Amino acid sequence: MYGYSDIEGRSLKSRVFLGLFATLLSAGVGTYIGQFIPPAFYMPLVIGELVLFFAATFLRRRKAVGWAFVLGFTLVSGMTLTPILTAYTQMIGVRLVQEAFLVTAGTFAITSFVASRKSVDFSWLGQFLFAGIIVLVGMGLLSLFIPFSTGISFGYTYLGIALFVGFMLFDVNRLTRYGVTPEQVPGVVLSLYLDFVNLFLFILQLFGLNARASRR
Repeated sequence: MYGYSDIEGRSLKSRVFLGLFATLLSAGVGTYIGQFIPPAFYMPLVIGELVLFFAATFLRRRKAVGWAFVLGFTLVSGMTLTPILTAYTQMIGVRLVQEAFLVTAGTFAITSFVASRKSVDFSWLGQFLFAGIIVLVGMGLLSLFIPFSTGISFGYTYLGIALFVGFMLFDVNRLTRYGVTPEQVPGVVLSLYLDFVNLFLFILQLFGLNARASRR
């Protein structure tokens, strides 16, 4: 733990979760704005988001991620989510997209509750999560050249869901057990935002696969 009292530690933790709520609002605004952006601008936005992501990785090592950067990143992230959400809305309907978001929020609440117990240590997940993300990225790149069968697509999706639930457990548990400094709060918020959004996308993918399978 950093040299903070329990009250200060709880206050900083509350700032992290309030910050996560703010990033989701920012992404929501970005998603709304994305409806009015011409399709030709989406690829530059995706490239810009990747540049910001790698910049965030570099800045976090220097503990220099600020709120303006985090909110700017999540705004752009929301814009790039618009075509994905539009496609899933057309495929499975607005109600199921909303349900996918609620399932994601519920999963985050449950995992945060479990991971917030100081008596539980999820640090052992670190090595498995690192290996899992390599497998996930490798499979994602492979799918660009070799179409997956339905069974493999389901397996890939379940792996993604398990992986980002694991990241939520790992990140919240580390926050609980070791605390955070005020300077680190924006960076931690950004990590949790990425956990949340990636889990949401994999749950959406699962809903889409189920809808496709039911039509056969």
